[in-house]
Amino acid sequence: MTLALLRLARTDGIGPLTFRKLLARHRDGDAALAALPALSVGRSAPYTPPPLAEAKREAAALAKLGGRFVYLDDPLYPPLLALLPDAPPVLAVLGDASLLAAPAVAIVGARNASAAGLRVAAELADALAAKGLTVISGLARGIDTAAHEGALRNGGTIAVLPGGVDIAYPPENAALIARIAARGAVVAEAPLGTTPTNRHFPKRNRIVAGLSLGVVVVEAAHRSGTLITARLALEQGREIFAVPGSPLDPRCRGSNDLIRQGAHLTETAEDVLDHLPEQPRAGPLFDPARMAEAADEPPDSFDPPPEGAGEVLELIGMSPVSVDEVLRRCHLTAPELQVVLTDLELEGRVQLLPGHRVMRSTNG
Repeated sequence: MTLALLRLARTDGIGPLTFRKLLARHRDGDAALAALPALSVGRSAPYTPPPLAEAKREAAALAKLGGRFVYLDDPLYPPLLALLPDAPPVLAVLGDASLLAAPAVAIVGARNASAAGLRVAAELADALAAKGLTVISGLARGIDTAAHEGALRNGGTIAVLPGGVDIAYPPENAALIARIAARGAVVAEAPLGTTPTNRHFPKRNRIVAGLSLGVVVVEAAHRSGTLITARLALEQGREIFAVPGSPLDPRCRGSNDLIRQGAHLTETAEDVLDHLPEQPRAGPLFDPARMAEAADEPPDSFDPPPEGAGEVLELIGMSPVSVDEVLRRCHLTAPELQVVLTDLELEGRVQLLPGHRVMRSTNG
């Protein structure tokens, strides 16, 4: 069953939305795999799952590292993350997988952080961990690393990697990954052996936000990946916090702007604790109503082919256009369009503007 789910998740063209619908419809990995030939009718490239031997090799390699897979229908799957329409079908986890369901706060920020920013991130993480919260970040240089280090003084932390859990990124954090795996959890959506590229970071950022009750931003320049994480968190209904910084420091312009837009001004852990919602209770992911609804959906309602980015770019010009207008004219759903726009923004090809508008970047 679990190897069937792994093969389904690793099948080209089967994204998170299709995986979720197939699992809801068939409720069994083997049955979902058996349904792929019928779904392949009319496609230029049929759905072809990787061989069973390949799935066995990946599972054995993860087990050798001391890790395990957590699937979307697993009782250990984090309930907050499961609320995302594009929740990862499978997570590779090193360390304590049960920590993924614990109340958590993300702390993210600039890679080229100031000494003051690093200190604030570490002290906030330390204080939040002392209050029993799990601190989540993306293990990047700068603020992320400081947050993980601070949290380890008093509790556990979760590092979400953009590549495989066996690929230390950045390389200098290899020892930190080992410490986090021993006292917290290291998580990745990508297959083992995956070296991060630009397209992996928005996917990593949505997991950081999705695991968290709230996201704290410590130093973020305009058009930074950190602000993408904050926007994803806002779209997911999570609380946004920002540490104020000097108006003379470009690393603080994005975080200061978040405060102008309504983020909670944050100086201490109490500023975070005062505005965090309660951790929601986990419910059945695939209840009978959802399964019946999925069973009625035609195959062509599943994930679109990966050429969606090209279609979206054709609809966006050098003049700002409403994201809703792009949505009306493309074949993507709202969550799918948001993923594409996030990828394009991080690649520097489009700019997302106030008022839910978008335009081409000058270098796009």
